[in-house]
Amino acid sequence: MEADKNKISPLALKVRIGGLALKNPVMTASGTFGYGGEFAPFCDLNRLGAVVVKGLSLEPRLGNPPPRIMETPCGMLNAVGLQNIGVRAFIDDKLPYLRQFDVAVIANIFGETVDEYRRITEILSGVDGVHGIEVNISCPNVKKGGIAFGARPEVAADVTEKIRGETDLPVIVKLTPNVTDITEIALAVEAAGADAVSLINTLTGMSVDIERRRPHLANITGGLSGPAVKPVALRMVWQTVRCLKIPVIGIGGIATAADALEFLIAGATAVEVGTANFIHPAVTMLILDGIAEYMTRHGIDGIDELIGSLKTDP
Repeated sequence: MEADKNKISPLALKVRIGGLALKNPVMTASGTFGYGGEFAPFCDLNRLGAVVVKGLSLEPRLGNPPPRIMETPCGMLNAVGLQNIGVRAFIDDKLPYLRQFDVAVIANIFGETVDEYRRITEILSGVDGVHGIEVNISCPNVKKGGIAFGARPEVAADVTEKIRGETDLPVIVKLTPNVTDITEIALAVEAAGADAVSLINTLTGMSVDIERRRPHLANITGGLSGPAVKPVALRMVWQTVRCLKIPVIGIGGIATAADALEFLIAGATAVEVGTANFIHPAVTMLILDGIAEYMTRHGIDGIDELIGSLKTDP
């Protein structure tokens, strides 16, 4: 059975995100895979298309007080608050371990000001073992009244342009779904120099303890992820693919190979697996095998034949 899963050539699964060649389209979603090493006992990091590490800030960050994770039907709410060790500690303490693997490492970054994004990018640019940058623009802009960087096209474009000016690495901008029209934001960051976009980040939600009449999360609201968001994510990916020239990476509720295939067929060049990692730490391996099996079964010789093959004509 294992041999059947791998009948197609490994070259048939290769995809390109800007100037970055990935061995396959299966990536990990930031915040759900630690710094990569935490999952090494459960899956073969060498087989992944890319490891996207936990979001990095300029300085270490403790995150929000507990409780900060709440299970929901078909998913979970999280208000972890982007806890991380900071970009410099990542380079010194975590990246050396990742360098031993033959896998692309994408550094996810965030800031509270445009200058913080720029400075983090400056620090990462040229560092051995970092192959790309994913920019989380769902964060509040403290100089603009706390409105998320990704909520307004001109602000999202400004962040992207500043980051683009600091690095030759591929720049992937991760889009928030908590906007009126996600394609406006996508077009703005494409024009500002993004090499790709990834979507969606979490949907804002909340949960109430009816006995205590208090929010379950100390932060009151949190980000909803998991299978519950997949139909929304898939629709937004399909809409975005249709208006951009740069690659789109699909995220949201991907827990099986069938889920990943839906995003690829809808036009995503690659996918990121997130919440499912908490349930099954080796799920990325199952998804990768399932994509290969599907291609073999359908006589698909290359992943490009599959990407964007959705039929919408009557």
